[in-house]
Amino acid sequence: MKIRLLGALVGLAISFALPTFAQQNKTVDPQIIEQIIAVGKKYDEADNNNEAAALAALFTEDAVFVTDTGPVYGRQAIEKWFTDDFQEWRHSDHITKGDPNSIHIIGTADNIASAGEWSLTVQGKSGDPIQLNGHYSMIHTREGNDWKIRIDTWNITPAPAAPEAGRTQRINQETAKPSD
Repeated sequence: MKIRLLGALVGLAISFALPTFAQQNKTVDPQIIEQIIAVGKKYDEADNNNEAAALAALFTEDAVFVTDTGPVYGRQAIEKWFTDDFQEWRHSDHITKGDPNSIHIIGTADNIASAGEWSLTVQGKSGDPIQLNGHYSMIHTREGNDWKIRIDTWNITPAPAAPEAGRTQRINQETAKPSD
């Protein structure tokens, strides 16, 4: 009797523990990782072709796109944002470099977070091309068999500041001094 009771208690404990261990496993299936990477490649391609509609199609209907000037809400507004941006700037050489260590499940397996670096060349109607780069973070959501971007945030990494004239001159003078 005691052995059966002990066996029942152990079985009960295991039945409570297994779901907890399953929830702690935040490992993303390698196929899903490939699908998330494919979304990044589609993003690069659409941006390089200056295709606002193709970019917007990668987002969920209720997506939030956080730009350097503030958030944009919804797929339709995101498409307009890109349309307006492409009228002012020609995009080329958009490259997304995802950080493989950043990909993880948020809540359920239908929500995946990722982060990484991006670079892009833009050129206005006049003037030289400008190289931009920065970091991004995204939350991807499964819609049917497709992955869509629910949240996309990015920044522009500022160019390094020019050294102070006096400091540069002092450093040059110090390095030019002969040693004793």
